[in-house]
Formats: sequence, C-alpha cells, structure tokens
Amino acid sequence: MASAVSSGFVCHICGERHVLPLSYSVNGPEAVMAIPPEEFESRLTITRDQCVVDGKDFYLRGRIPIPIHGMDEPFIWGVWAEVSPKNFLHTAELWNTEGREQGPPFTGYLNNQLPIYGDTLNLEVGIQTQPVGRRPSFFVKDAEHLIAREQRDGISLARIEQIAEFMYHPAAS
Repeated sequence: MASAVSSGFVCHICGERHVLPLSYSVNGPEAVMAIPPEEFESRLTITRDQCVVDGKDFYLRGRIPIPIHGMDEPFIWGVWAEVSPKNFLHTAELWNTEGREQGPPFTGYLNNQLPIYGDTLNLEVGIQTQPVGRRPSFFVKDAEHLIAREQRDGISLARIEQIAEFMYHPAAS
C-alpha cells in the first residue's frame, strides 16, 4: 500500500475509519504458490522485479495503472506477468539503459488473481517498459474485462473505497 488518500474512509462493512490506499501489490507470481517451500532454493530465482521458475518460466513485475476521476495520480495494481524467454532476457539486458522506454510494447500474461475482478489469471497484457527505476506498465487487452474497462475509463474514489473494503475484509465481500 504505497500511497493513500489522507482522510481515509468509513468502511461500510465494519464501520471503522480506514486508510484509503491508492495501490495494492502482489508479492510474487501465482506460479510461485505451487512450489513447496522446501523446493524454493532449487526451483526459484526471484528478485523484487523478476522471477524465474524451473529455469523455463519467466515473470516480470509491473503496474496496472488505472486513472482516478479528478486526480492526477492513478490507482495502481502491482502484479506479475509471464513473458517469453526472449522478452525477459531483452528486458534484463536493458534494465539500466536510459531510453529503454522507447522500445515497443510486448505481450505477457497476468500471473495473479485479483478476486475483485473475477478471473484475472492469464489475462493477456501489453507491457510497456518505463524509464530506468520504474516498473513496466501493463495494459489489459481484453477490452470487455472489468479491469480493462476501468483502466480505459477510470474509476471514482467511491470505487476505490469498494476495493479497499474488499481488501480489508475479503471474507465479508
């Protein structure tokens, strides 16, 4: 939860005042959850931004930016996408190269479930590299999927409150 609206909001579920986050992040790709902890060392290479499973499945961490009506700052979902070995290696080669954001977008597949949006696992995303020091931006390609519609049309603070209520109280939502 990187940034939040300072005044918070009163939760409809519990009646308490909560911080209103403008971002949520997932710690790793869904594929990592399938690996028994005792096999992590032999099967997994993971950093804050890159992950390789079994030396053959490649993942990048990125951001799904969603415009917020009336605000300059977007709402952010920090997520992971599976990418081809070629795109993973190309991205790694350019990791610290100024101007890398000038490269063309490439395709990946979301590797996280965001339950508030239904099934998001394997949603196709366009990945646009950002300037050095910033994670890539992911753009959901299925124009009819709720997260793609929100990414295209933006969301209100009321919608962010709904998301926060779900995240604070997933069992009640």
